[in-house]
Amino acid sequence: MALAVLSHIDVRPVEHRVSDAERAERMTNPGFGKVFTEHMVTVRYVEGKGWERGELKPYGPLLLDPAASVLHYGQAIFEGFKAYYQADGSVKTFRPFANAQRFNRSAERLAMPALPEEIFVEAADALIREDRAWVPAAIGESLYLRPLMIATEAALGVRPSKEYLFVLFASPAGAYFSGGVKPVTVWISEDYVRAAPGGTGFAKCAGNYAASLLAQKQAQAEGCDQVVWLDAIHRKYIEEMGGMNIFFVYQEGGRSVVVTPELTGSLLPGVTRLSILELARELGFGAEERKVTVDEWDAALKEGRMTEAFACGTAAVITPIGRVKSKAGEWLVNRGATGPVAEQLREALLNLQHGVTADTHGWMHDVC
Repeated sequence: MALAVLSHIDVRPVEHRVSDAERAERMTNPGFGKVFTEHMVTVRYVEGKGWERGELKPYGPLLLDPAASVLHYGQAIFEGFKAYYQADGSVKTFRPFANAQRFNRSAERLAMPALPEEIFVEAADALIREDRAWVPAAIGESLYLRPLMIATEAALGVRPSKEYLFVLFASPAGAYFSGGVKPVTVWISEDYVRAAPGGTGFAKCAGNYAASLLAQKQAQAEGCDQVVWLDAIHRKYIEEMGGMNIFFVYQEGGRSVVVTPELTGSLLPGVTRLSILELARELGFGAEERKVTVDEWDAALKEGRMTEAFACGTAAVITPIGRVKSKAGEWLVNRGATGPVAEQLREALLNLQHGVTADTHGWMHDVC
C-alpha cells in the first residue's frame, strides 16, 4: 500500500477500490448510518506517552481485549458532523472545530484525555479527501462523519483507563427519518428521564443513548418517531428529543420568535441548535433560550401563541413536529403540517452548508 504522510496521520489506502457502479448503487437512497465508505482513521493514546501518530486505513473491525475498560465501565464518547458538496464542486465540513471542542468537553466529563483539535480536524480532512467520491452531491444529502473514543486498557479495576482509541469513519447520508423530511410524531416520556443535574446530560457519551433506548421503544409502540424528554426534578420542563434539540415558534409582538430550552447542564449543547439561533436572528426572527413546560406547549398551541415546533441536529438538520402524544392525550402542531419558519430556517441552513449562499460566519471548513 502507498504511504502518504500528513502532520499527524499516516495514509495507507485500500489497494482495490469499490467500482464506480457499486459505489453508485450503495449511495442510492442511503438513508442514515447504513452505508460506510472505504476507509477509517484510528489514533491510539497511552498514558505517559500521549497520542501516537494516527493511521488512515481500510474500513474494518476493531480488535479489543475482553477486559477492555469500555466493555465494563462505559468510557465511550462520540460526535457527529458532516461534509457537504459545494456549488463550485469543492467539499467542505460544517463547524468541525465546534464538534472537536464538544468532543473534548465530553472527554473531560468521562475522565478521558483531550484530543488536540488539530488532530480531530486533520483526521476528518484526510478521510474525506481519500473517500471524496462518497460525498453525495444533492442538496440535503451529505457525508456524515462519526468520530468516537473508547477506553481500551485491559484492566478490571474501577478507575479511568490508561489507554484509549480514537476512531473516525464516514457514511453517505440522506434523510434521517425513514419517511423523509415530513412532520414527525413525538412521545412525551413520563416514565423515564434522560439525564439529571450533575450527570452526563451535556456530554455526548454512549451511556446517555443506551439509557434512552427503552423510552424510544415505548414511543415506537405508541406510533411515534421520537421521544421528548422532561427534566429529572420537576418532570414538567421540556429538555430535548431522543437524538436532537427542540425548538418552538411563538407569535409575539407581530413577529415569529423561535424558542429553545435553555442549557442547564442536563441537555446537549447542539452545534445545529446554536447555528439556528444565529440564523433566526439574521432572518428577522426573535430567538430565545428559556424553559418551556409541557402544559405551556399545549396551551400556547390552543391559544394560537405557538404556531410550530421542530427538531434539529446534525443528522436530522431541521425536522418539523406535527403531532404530540402523551399518556394524557395528544395534539396537533400546525395542523400536522410543516410550518413556514421551520421551512425557511432549513432552507437557509442547507444553502449555507452547500455553498449556495455565502458563508458570512466562517462556519464552513475547506477540505478539498
